[in-house]
Amino acid sequence: MKMKRRFNITGACNPQRHYMVRLDDRLKKIKEDYIDEGSYFVINRGRQYGKTTTLAALETYLKDDYAVLALDFQEIGAEDFADASAFARVFSAMVIEALEIAQPSISGRIPESLRNLAENPALGSLKDLFTSLSKMCTNVPKPIVLMIDEVDSASNNQVFIDFLAQLRGYYLAREKKAIFHSVILAGVYDIKNLKLKLRSDEEHKYNSPWNIATKFNIDMSFSMGQIAAMLEEYEADHHVGMDIDTIAEEIYRYTSGYPYLVSAICKMLDEELPGNTWLENPVDIWSEKGVAEAVKHILVEQAPFFESMIRQLEEYPEMKQLLNAVLFQGKRVSYNPDLPAVSLASMFGYIINGKGSIQVANRIFEMRLYNLFLAEEELTNMLYDKAQGNKFQFLSDGRLNMDLVIEKFVLYFRDIYGEQDDKFLEEQGRKLFLLYLKPIINGIGNYYIEAQTRDARRTDVIVDYLGEQFIIELKVWYGNEYNKRGEKQLAEYLDYYHKDRGYMISFNFNKSKKTGIQEICIGTKTIIEAVI
Repeated sequence: MKMKRRFNITGACNPQRHYMVRLDDRLKKIKEDYIDEGSYFVINRGRQYGKTTTLAALETYLKDDYAVLALDFQEIGAEDFADASAFARVFSAMVIEALEIAQPSISGRIPESLRNLAENPALGSLKDLFTSLSKMCTNVPKPIVLMIDEVDSASNNQVFIDFLAQLRGYYLAREKKAIFHSVILAGVYDIKNLKLKLRSDEEHKYNSPWNIATKFNIDMSFSMGQIAAMLEEYEADHHVGMDIDTIAEEIYRYTSGYPYLVSAICKMLDEELPGNTWLENPVDIWSEKGVAEAVKHILVEQAPFFESMIRQLEEYPEMKQLLNAVLFQGKRVSYNPDLPAVSLASMFGYIINGKGSIQVANRIFEMRLYNLFLAEEELTNMLYDKAQGNKFQFLSDGRLNMDLVIEKFVLYFRDIYGEQDDKFLEEQGRKLFLLYLKPIINGIGNYYIEAQTRDARRTDVIVDYLGEQFIIELKVWYGNEYNKRGEKQLAEYLDYYHKDRGYMISFNFNKSKKTGIQEICIGTKTIIEAVI
């Protein structure tokens, strides 16, 4: 009986059981560019970025040419790092088990000294371990590839650092002493930037014995083409009638190919939305509106993936402050990996280098972060209270009356913040509009920020409410000429989205300004412009 395949967001993916992106090209490139060259390297990517899936597939891909030892440091307890003897024992046992699984026909080549280390908890040191590993690499007829997954679970243990130092020494002397042909360490934290708390001197956390590693440059995100190929397999099995290229593009727009997020959207469309949403038919679910609905659900679910994000933001407040400034103030922050906050956010996969400046890695991360930062202020914000208390006035026949939303925002903003200084308005204006908007659309609609237009002067907000989109430009007033250019840009943006009506909110610090709302026409486009 053929097993029904599903989309997977927990653990490694298997093509027999899961719909997944095909990894053939990636595996071929890793083998040719890294393994065949005898490289030692680190696959350092964010949570659920496909590291474990890649290693599992690579183990099978390499088995004809190499003896692959696949270890997982999650299987090692804290007591196994207590001292060198304990680590030598458990590591020896893991290596023996891995070799017997990978190459059972040559398990007799395992040296007795390695078996002795595995069986006697009081015997041996790291030196003894590496002497035995070197004998094993001499005895086994195939080159040995060592893969260690979740290696950062051992990162704050001195014995692990000492293990890396030994491995480095054998790597440098491998023309004289046999050792692993290639070594792959996989984890979230970058080995060379671990915050080790082993002794008090700050210099230690920057001193890594892993400076022998070759830089791993392979893109592990999914392209639109890869997503489309995965959807083709699903369509062949289920015949939902989706427009594969359109859905692949829409999923990519929200995720930028982040593997977990791609699979999470597809899983939501396949398993969660049918029967539980206003979209009734499979072809409606597997549509642009369906993807938006799936994203809306993902943004509010308490998944371990996002719980990890929140925990890391609280653990590293400098990273949280950086993301807040980029999102709400439109600050152009240079992508400088020497800055700890930038290095951390990049390591976790939350930001990318966008032409020299920091950009949040994908639209879902942006929306989740916006919602987090806004939620921290909801209880104390008066604009939020105004919108929350009167939100039903903005709905008419199930549609959102955006004209009225803008009108009431101007009114409430004047009443509450009319006496604030320019600096406050410039830094807080956009955040205050989003705080006001959030309770109005909460639970039904969604919003995101168009990254290409976000800067200190301009931010475009796209609101999606039951499949209807509204384009709102938030900007700081920099004179009439700049304003005219903004109106023209918004009209062009409306044309891109096939919309005839858009909205502009200008935070104007000119003391002689004329505040209020007016309707202007740019060609065939109508813009409702509010000046505050």
